[in-house]
Amino acid sequence: MTTHARTALLPLALLLALNACSSTPATTAGEGLPSSIPHAADGSALTSPANAFFQNVAALCGHAYAGRIVADTPAPTTADPFAGKPLVMHVRECDKDVIRIPFFVGDDRSRTWLLRRTADGLRLKHDHRHQDGSEDAVTMYGGDSAAPGSARRQEFPVDAESKAMFDREGRSVSNSNVWAMEVEPGRRFVYELSRPGRLFRVEFDLTRPLPAPPPPWGSR
Repeated sequence: MTTHARTALLPLALLLALNACSSTPATTAGEGLPSSIPHAADGSALTSPANAFFQNVAALCGHAYAGRIVADTPAPTTADPFAGKPLVMHVRECDKDVIRIPFFVGDDRSRTWLLRRTADGLRLKHDHRHQDGSEDAVTMYGGDSAAPGSARRQEFPVDAESKAMFDREGRSVSNSNVWAMEVEPGRRFVYELSRPGRLFRVEFDLTRPLPAPPPPWGSR
């Protein structure tokens, strides 16, 4: 083919290429996204802040950390179950939808925080057990995350189920509870309980992992 013939065909080739591009179907919603985007138990994608927070906590899985009380107001007027006792959290069990975090107060291994994915965000529950593994009368209380939260802090206002239990057990003062968790990767994790006139915060040092403690009471 002569140089002149090749030159004459260039506009036609360019036109065909442009037509091919314009006829490619547009990407539909959800296509082209990474297949590894985590989803909640019902298959729906989590909101970004809740997902990022869950992943930040999951990154601690298998590790235990020492804590200290950084706020406790008003000061306890009766015997303080936390005073003078080592505080340890253990991010013990993690799967794609649930993280189990036992919280030990000295030799008391009755408390486990459950952080669960939902269709709309996250849910925090408190699993309280006796030493024989049986459930405490006050257990599985908490609430769902308040949107939007952030990758570093999520708040959980008390839910209706918990309020009913608090009323039944004579603890209606807890009906305005808001729990919160904070995580600053590589630095600290915070557990918080607040309500009007009450603030309790425990800060855990993520820079110094501890040996894994014994399992919590009632663990499988």
